[in-house]
Amino acid sequence: MCGIVGYIGNVDAKEILLKGLEKLEYRGYDSAGIAVQTGNEISVFKEKGRIADLRAAVDSSVTANTGIGHTRWATHGVPSQENAHPHQSTSGRFTLVHNGVIENYDIIKREALQGVNFVSETDTEVIVQLIEKYVNEGQDVETAFRSMLKKLEGSYALALLDKENDETIFVAKNKSPLLVGLGEDFNVVASDAMAMLQVTDQYVELMDKEIVIVTKENVTIQTLNGETVERAPYTAEIDASDIEKGTYAHYMLKEIDEQPLVMRKIMQAYQNDAGTLTIDNDIVNAIDAADRLYIVACGTSYHAGLVGKQLIENMAKKPVEVHVASEFNYNMPLLSEKPLFIFISQSGETADSRACLVQVKEKGHKALTITNVAGSTLSREADYTLLLHAGPEIAVASTKAYTAQIAVLAILANVTAEKRGYNQSFDLAQELGIVANAIEALCDDKEEFEAIAREYLSTTRNAFFIGRAVDNYVGLEGALKLKEISYIQAEGFAGGELKHGTIALIEDGTPVIAIATQEKVNLSIRGNVKEVVARGANPCIISMKGLDTDEDRYVVPEVHPYFTPLVSVVPTQLIAYYAALHRDCDVDKPRNLAKSVTVE
Repeated sequence: MCGIVGYIGNVDAKEILLKGLEKLEYRGYDSAGIAVQTGNEISVFKEKGRIADLRAAVDSSVTANTGIGHTRWATHGVPSQENAHPHQSTSGRFTLVHNGVIENYDIIKREALQGVNFVSETDTEVIVQLIEKYVNEGQDVETAFRSMLKKLEGSYALALLDKENDETIFVAKNKSPLLVGLGEDFNVVASDAMAMLQVTDQYVELMDKEIVIVTKENVTIQTLNGETVERAPYTAEIDASDIEKGTYAHYMLKEIDEQPLVMRKIMQAYQNDAGTLTIDNDIVNAIDAADRLYIVACGTSYHAGLVGKQLIENMAKKPVEVHVASEFNYNMPLLSEKPLFIFISQSGETADSRACLVQVKEKGHKALTITNVAGSTLSREADYTLLLHAGPEIAVASTKAYTAQIAVLAILANVTAEKRGYNQSFDLAQELGIVANAIEALCDDKEEFEAIAREYLSTTRNAFFIGRAVDNYVGLEGALKLKEISYIQAEGFAGGELKHGTIALIEDGTPVIAIATQEKVNLSIRGNVKEVVARGANPCIISMKGLDTDEDRYVVPEVHPYFTPLVSVVPTQLIAYYAALHRDCDVDKPRNLAKSVTVE
């Protein structure tokens, strides 16, 4: 959560910082702030709310060539101007922005900062006050910065200004993502390369517990113990147009429409010159050698993992378990003798998944990360990586990353199956091409999905999604999308579980969206629909061509039964989008949520 930017150079920093924060607003939008420095004067502007509120509060007459900024997703303390970053030390000498969670902040407060007058409820203010304490005790600023870092427990990405030194930004990270961008006579700091793509595409990755001294001419990376680290920059290969909405009203709608293109990009990325789908041999061999696969993920990625389990088990005949990362981290099951772990994360920075990866590596097990972001923490720290090639996903509610995850898992399953001698009766590249065409047709039928949203969801407080077999997993994802952005209390259930408790919640008019794309359970799920109708439900059946009946509300194009989740999920995405739109909700930035979950 949260986003950091920083700039030091020869031009006015304000607009660069504000534009950078606008690109990072998907990471948090409870409040935002910037601090800019000229000589020994630091001006701080911060506001509760969105970047637009901050922009209105910034004094345009103030000019400065150095600055830091932050957009917040609240952890410690309610969203407010007082709790917004940047935070300052008591004397005003030091100004700091911080992502992450300091787990021992309360202990530091009690043991090291007695008598300090805190003006916020945040854990962040402890950091900046601790630096001032060490400086007041006689340490120079860099030494005080190191002393403070050695005291912290938890996650952090930090950028610090010193009123008495306008030529330096002090930077550090642990667990939370942070990059340094390189320019000619300027340098920048950012949580995500896209924030500063406006000024540079050259970035240096930072590792945990590294300290960086950033001036406009130089970037010096050191370990916590003072050893200098040399690291070459990389080019951020992001098309600037990919992070703009263009003619779309919302990023979410743009990203839904991009799904057919993403399918085709994935096929192109994983095809060899002969047109055969392929994956790095080391990955395939590692999966083949494992006696069990453990998929670990959160939220939408977890739902993709559930579908991936079916694909891998059906195609490659390899047993798979799927676990929620936040639970797996603290309640690891009894593992098989030769496990291999698959971590799925759009951002590659998901804190819960990263905590699991650390445990897995400590036990000496191999890990594969499936992510949309090359060079992300989960990618760097795993043994292997498969990229989604979905392009930047800005809307908080994931759409194209979900379908990309399933597509890459399908390719992984297919290639592994061939390695293990299980040849499929279909051509996967051809089937994914059919899927891409089907998604395109669905995206062209937006008026129908808007009508469904208006008919079923415009006034309801609750909604249920039911399905059987793999359709159940699509229902889970559909319910998550709807609750995320429309705030309708939505739940997904296996159709057969209705009579074991959930059916008690059915009342007159309750919307029940049923997914029916699997022939083997088609009659069963339709029986479940009859059960809820008998209790007064308002059913909306989304079926697949060939299994449809006259009572179905929408029929999706026919695709191979293994790959129906790639198609049947699209109506649920669009229905959620229009439900949120009809309720005047902020589609791209739903309340209380942020895109990259970088705190546990």
